[in-house]
Amino acid sequence: MIRIFVTGGTFDKKYDELTGSLSFDDTHLPEMLQLGRCRVDASIRTLMMIDSLEMTDADRARIVEQCRQAAESQIVITHGTDTMVETAHALAGAVEREASAGRKTIVLTGAMVPYAFGSSDGLFNLGSALSFVQVLPAGVYIAMNGRYFKWDAVRKNKQTGVFEAI
Repeated sequence: MIRIFVTGGTFDKKYDELTGSLSFDDTHLPEMLQLGRCRVDASIRTLMMIDSLEMTDADRARIVEQCRQAAESQIVITHGTDTMVETAHALAGAVEREASAGRKTIVLTGAMVPYAFGSSDGLFNLGSALSFVQVLPAGVYIAMNGRYFKWDAVRKNKQTGVFEAI
């Protein structure tokens, strides 16, 4: 069983045609898994629905604690791209001991374009993350743009809109 934790981010934003703003309603993950014809055994839990720029240390601590408490050894986290690396860092600091003991593989993923827009990279990134979490050794990773990166060897290039190795 793969545990999927939802935290919000562009992945789950929706466009309000009346105000022209982006906001949150509910996660699109069940629909995305169905649309992608996902056949892996996965359990979804929404932890929060916020923009990652609004994420606090307390929010990150909640994500870390949920990962530590999860019975599943394979965890995917949907997350906003702006602070995904910071959350991966927090997870590595707290969960890496368990990961290095071969107990947890955690993959964070997100989207540059909201799923609701139809031209989102979210479905592709989610599929990649679900695949990577099943084959990567224990540790903390980020999966974006068809690639995976170790938590401490990646950054978001805001000029090109892609994640890259450092």
